Amino acid sequence: MLQASKIFNTLLSHLAPRQREVLIGRFGLNGGEPQTLAALGERYGITRERVRQIEASALDIVRHKIKATPAVLDIVNVSQKYLRGVGGVAKEGHLLAHHESFVEGLTPNHVALLLEATGTFQKYPEDDNFQHFYYSDKDNLKKAMEFNAQLAKFLRARKSQVLSEGYEPHLKAFVKDKKIDAKLAENYVGISKLVSQNSYGDMGLAEWPEISPKTIRDRIYLILKKKNEPLHFETIAKQINDAKFGGRKALAPTVHNELIKDERFVLVGRGMYGLKEHGFEPGTAKEVIHRILKKKGSMNFQEIVTAVQKERFFKPNTILANLQNKDLFERLSIGTYRVNES
Repeated sequence: MLQASKIFNTLLSHLAPRQREVLIGRFGLNGGEPQTLAALGERYGITRERVRQIEASALDIVRHKIKATPAVLDIVNVSQKYLRGVGGVAKEGHLLAHHESFVEGLTPNHVALLLEATGTFQKYPEDDNFQHFYYSDKDNLKKAMEFNAQLAKFLRARKSQVLSEGYEPHLKAFVKDKKIDAKLAENYVGISKLVSQNSYGDMGLAEWPEISPKTIRDRIYLILKKKNEPLHFETIAKQINDAKFGGRKALAPTVHNELIKDERFVLVGRGMYGLKEHGFEPGTAKEVIHRILKKKGSMNFQEIVTAVQKERFFKPNTILANLQNKDLFERLSIGTYRVNES
């Protein structure tokens, strides 16, 4: 098997010592991070412009040397062929993995030197929306970009369905509508950061707080949404930390403070909070009882307890004590209670 280190040592062997050092430093060929013109200029006591000139002259020599180095041409040709086969774009790791069968130790820094010297394909630098990836030409880059932009728009319009039904069925529907090969679509999505997965395995747009919760409130919401039951604020804090969302550790007092300030969260018992969308309504015990009786009419005590405890964690004795408020409630001769309308 070919060794990347030997191939590139041979490629640089005809350079002057300073040219060799500059290229190794600029592209990180010694295993380190690529260095700037300014950093190398400071190391050698020369100007940035002089470093640039040395780099340019070294690259000219390397370009000619590549044409006479079959192993390097093989790497370039295999890369081009692989890109054509996957639709013209590929994640950095996928392209490097494709070379593992015939060249050992090939790194992104080696490929960066080849791209600078030959221009046979291009590298897209990581940004907020995309990971590092390689592309064969501008047309294929445009197709990949447009696919991901259209997919994001499609998913945004169906957010609630995607979150409730799952991401995969909607991706398949989009791909079918666009008449795109499924493998090609998978490759396009693979270079993007637009689609992400949360700690519970749910997939969707990374911009959605249900998928990538960035604030404490969003994380509280996701925990309560997935648990589908009220939780104590200390338990919520622990589960946020266990879920490993990233960022600072969630502290129980901070979680409690956010629960109080957000109307999505309802206090349902001592330190216990549930989601309003799950049917929990804010209010004191007497307010909850009053609302239920107003809506359902007269009820016996056990019916009231059952109805109230679907929303709030009140003990039967607490409910009974509040029913004694004659300004709000009236006990009928048949033993049921109703709202006092007088």
